[in-house]
Amino acid sequence: MTTVRNILRDFGIRPIKSLGQSFLEDNNVINKILVISDVRADDTIVEIGAGVGIMTELFARKAKKVVALDIDPRMIGILRERLADYPHVDVIHANVLEYDFSFAGTRLSSRKLKIIGNIPYNISSQILFHLLAYRHGISSMILMFQKELADRLVAKPGTKDYGIPTVLVSMYTECSREMTIPRSCFYPQPTVTSSVIKMTVRGNPLIGIHDHKLFHEIVKAAFSKRRKTLLNNLRSSHVFGYSEKDIIASLQDAGIDGKRRGETLTAEEFGKLSNVLLLKEKT
Repeated sequence: MTTVRNILRDFGIRPIKSLGQSFLEDNNVINKILVISDVRADDTIVEIGAGVGIMTELFARKAKKVVALDIDPRMIGILRERLADYPHVDVIHANVLEYDFSFAGTRLSSRKLKIIGNIPYNISSQILFHLLAYRHGISSMILMFQKELADRLVAKPGTKDYGIPTVLVSMYTECSREMTIPRSCFYPQPTVTSSVIKMTVRGNPLIGIHDHKLFHEIVKAAFSKRRKTLLNNLRSSHVFGYSEKDIIASLQDAGIDGKRRGETLTAEEFGKLSNVLLLKEKT
């Protein structure tokens, strides 16, 4: 039987802790992720952290094109050998934070990409923000996160888990937790529980955003000190170049009480505030 442990043993390889390598080896969970991914015959899949290629091969049997990314050159060797019979699979040695997803979208497919992966938990937030920057070429993302980050992605306003990732993901995607995976399903076992999150990229954001950079800056500033009010956080931020008077006026025009804390605002309210503030002249 082909298992992660058998493949690693055959190639004389041990997982590297510094790379966050923890391979999913439970076949029931793998099959559930395949169902969640809903891979179609005309899909192009980009798999982040393809590892030894067990899931990659399942994608290859269904999809039109598969791009298998991995940062570990040892995995690249395994992938190329194990997937040699699948000419529509591209095995790429790359750091996902430096990978240009628009290349895969424009050069390899006429359809938007589906991103799937068991991503390194120590850089999962960075990977998520990197993917959101390429959202126009992505239809969906099915990613495995540490449960604590997954809790934040699906949190509601006013809760302790609600924060910057929640707002950005909510603005640009429809997000749901599909399953929670115990540590025993991985080799080697991680120290945390995992969750699979599905994010379907919206055709348009929740509301029209006139300046996405300003929207992101406002969200970041609002959560910079969670115990402070929204007004205090915004006026103490130096990224805007707007006067305190304009910030107060923008809050009023947007119908938002500046005494509220950032964690109580919905993604739509953040978007509305950024659009109103954009109309003000910087000092």
